[in-house]
Amino acid sequence: MEYFAGLDVSLEETAICIVDDAGRIVREARAASEPEALVAFFRASGMVMKRVGLEACSLTAWLHQGLTAAGIAAICIEARQAKAAMGAMPNKTDRNDARGIAQIMRTGWYRAVHVKSPSCRSWRALLTARRMVLNKRRDVENGVRALLREVGLKVGAPSRKDFPARVRELSAGDAVLTGLVESLLSVIDVMTREVEKLTKRVIDEVRVEPTCRRLMTVPGVGPLTALAFRATVDRPDRFRRSRDVGAHLGLTPRRYQSGETDVQGRISRCGDELARTALYEAAHSLLTRGTKWSALRAWGMQVAKRRGMARARVAVARKLAVILHRMWSDGAEFRWGKQPCPKAAAA
Repeated sequence: MEYFAGLDVSLEETAICIVDDAGRIVREARAASEPEALVAFFRASGMVMKRVGLEACSLTAWLHQGLTAAGIAAICIEARQAKAAMGAMPNKTDRNDARGIAQIMRTGWYRAVHVKSPSCRSWRALLTARRMVLNKRRDVENGVRALLREVGLKVGAPSRKDFPARVRELSAGDAVLTGLVESLLSVIDVMTREVEKLTKRVIDEVRVEPTCRRLMTVPGVGPLTALAFRATVDRPDRFRRSRDVGAHLGLTPRRYQSGETDVQGRISRCGDELARTALYEAAHSLLTRGTKWSALRAWGMQVAKRRGMARARVAVARKLAVILHRMWSDGAEFRWGKQPCPKAAAA
């Protein structure tokens, strides 16, 4: 007899449900959300699990790594698909969720989520920390602008280097406002230094990573984009076709079809936001700041003339994802293409 288990993971405890190959519930329990506790539970049960499923969450990689190392066939499943499968249950509880995941494991109606390697998780943590500090610095800067705006002082659009001097100049006549502004400027200064440190760490990682160095030969792709793409994809062989990467990153349009209705909407944005944003910024850099001719940039500018620059950025970002994956898979160099001669272009 074969056994399947479903884990509904919470921060402190995990609800566990084990079913047999006929769908009958064999055992239910709760255990601490620790790899050691879960492994001990399955070993004590005396049953060999064919599949153990858990939804993608913040603890998934850690728990999956511990279960897999213990020889348990753990599978991480997509949370949206699990939610759709368990939506028919009238009551949502941890116990019911564990039962639903166990049945999904038994029937095989699931989509496995790739669990990234430790090195890729480390790179993503670095990029996430850098973006977090950048976002908080922007929030503090906007807070300074709001404080000054309440008394009729407008900062304008100074450069980041000139921002502190401009703020001090505007608040010089108000002692209370000056004290508040100085505290916030000190916070901004600390954040700026930390962003520089994190950026240097990114550059140091990219410098010794051969895949990132190859990807950076593509125009518009810098260290941040290369490392974000490398950390998100992890293994290029998990995509059968290079064009599947664009859909994986949420850069392809949504589609709703039913009977005579067939609507194609905006991009899905269902994939990894970090890599999608990095590719979008790389596309913007290629189209607006690129100086060297390439077939990719020429194609993007043609799209911009027909559909607008915003859609051109998305289109180029999607094509960049395809190109980067193909270069990584084949070990090929970026193809700049042949620039058409002036006579042919005029014709």
